Parts: sequence; C-alpha cells; structure tokens
Amino acid sequence: MPVFGLGTWLAKPGEVEEATFVALESGYTHIDAALIYQNEAEVGNGIKRWQQKSGKSRDDIWVTSKLWNNAHQPSEVPGALETSLKDLQLEYLDLYLIHWPAPMLPNKGALSPQSPEGVPLVDRSVTLGQTWAAMEDLLATGKVRNIGISNMIQSEVEEILKTAKHVPDAIQLEIHPFLQQAEYVKWLQSKGIVVTAYSPFGNLNPTYAGKISEEGRIVDHPVVKELAEKYGKTTSQVVLSWGIGHDLAVIPKSSNPTRIKENIGVFTFSPEDLKKLDAIDIATRYNDPSENFGYPFFSNEKDAELVKKQMVAPLA
Repeated sequence: MPVFGLGTWLAKPGEVEEATFVALESGYTHIDAALIYQNEAEVGNGIKRWQQKSGKSRDDIWVTSKLWNNAHQPSEVPGALETSLKDLQLEYLDLYLIHWPAPMLPNKGALSPQSPEGVPLVDRSVTLGQTWAAMEDLLATGKVRNIGISNMIQSEVEEILKTAKHVPDAIQLEIHPFLQQAEYVKWLQSKGIVVTAYSPFGNLNPTYAGKISEEGRIVDHPVVKELAEKYGKTTSQVVLSWGIGHDLAVIPKSSNPTRIKENIGVFTFSPEDLKKLDAIDIATRYNDPSENFGYPFFSNEKDAELVKKQMVAPLA
C-alpha cells in the first residue's frame, strides 16, 4: 500500500472529483474513500478522468473504501461493497475496511438510522467476528484484494483475531503528533497490520474546530515551526513526514490544488528531530462520535460512567 494518499472525507460536492484528478496528476497513487462520505461517485469520476488523460491502468493506483455501520449483518456486506464499486466505477478495491465497530440496524433509507426520538438504532445481534467473517468471504470474489478495520481499540482487534482466518491487513486510526498512540501502533505492527493515520493534521480539520486544545493547532506548534524552518519545508510537510517516519501511511484531505501538490513533498527526519516531535504528544483525540452512534468508542480512554452513558440500551 502506498504510504501517501488523498483523504476524501468532508470533501465538498463539486470539489472532490477535481481534487482526486489533481492528486493523481501530481503523483499520488493512493485514494481513500468511504460510502458514508457520500461522494464516491465523484471520486470515481476523478479516477476515470485521470486514466483517460494519462493512459494509466487501474492497477497503477490503490483505492480504499469502507463498510458502513448499517451493513454489519453478514448478509448486507456484499451489497454494500457493490454500491461502492458501482459509484467508484471500479471492478475491485485494493482495500475494504470495517469503518467503525458500531453496528446499526440495516436500513436502506438511512445511513445512520434513528428512532423518532433521535436515538441511534444500534444492532446488538451481530458481533465483530461475524462481520469480519463476511469481509473474509469477499476475498474469494476477487472484488477486494485486502481487508481491514478502522477506529478500533486493541480489545476490539483482539475480538476479531479470536476467530479470524485472515488477520486484518490494515487499520485506520486518528493519529497525529497530539495523539500518537505509540504503544498501540507498535502492537498492531507486530501483528503485521499496516497502520494508516487519518486526520494527520489533527485539529486542522474544520470538523474539530470546537475542540482545539490549549496547545493550539499542531501546524502552529513551536517544534513543528522550528523543524519546518530547519528543513526548508512547510509545517504541513513536517507533520506528514513525522507520520511516515513512524512507518505509518498518511492520508491528508484537501480540495485545494496548491495544498494537494504541497502535501506530497514529504521528507526524512534525522532520528533526533523525529524524537522532538514525539515529545509533543498530549493524547488529545478529536474524532469521537460515540453519542451520535450510541456506541462507546475508545472505551479504554474513558471511565465506566461515561461508557455507560454513551451506550444505547440493546434493542428488542
């Protein structure tokens, strides 16, 4: 899997096709998509435009997509894959991930179904192991070449490994200099699981604007600025290079052509400078939709009362 890719989460309608095309034109070989982003058709158009102009084949790039929460029932998994393949105009995915460990009731009319009272319609009848077995079955179809997971803590990965016939090939996690999860990353890598850092700029993502820590934005941190000046790079390039320096894949999102081209200018740190960035970790997580999904994500970071509060009661 290419270690540098384009993230398409929150890319606005009318922008993501051009962003995908520009990225591929600029030398990106990895595009990260998901059904819930509701823009896979535009991503597919961008890939097609690039192929037509460049003459390159589908096999020259890596495309990832993700299984959404309302398709965790094994019978729903193949259809969810087909939807993404149709929208992306592809015959196969290089990587297909379970997006979140939070099953919702199958509902063709709503990606995140809720009761009339606004309560998430969680589905506690299906286990992660059952969903993973259905993901494994996709490998034999040739429509998926690798399978993986996303947004899971170690205990959830261990639950999958108990019954897995195929160890997850990859995992996506929120990772950036303010949330490094170093020990967990080492454990995953020891299992042969490739780790991808999403939101690699942390609180630069506009969705997290209300969650900026007392430390400010990562790209404005004095150590990041110091290293940018030392190496003659942008602060964004410094942050992305930190991730690659720890054997992570990184998938920064941008719809700005200038930023897209700038971001790919990653470089290698000296070991000493890499450690300087390691030292700014403050274990600050920005993406936690637990209350919206009725599932206590990242429960190992929370006390028992908060976990109880965030868990919707099992449905009859």
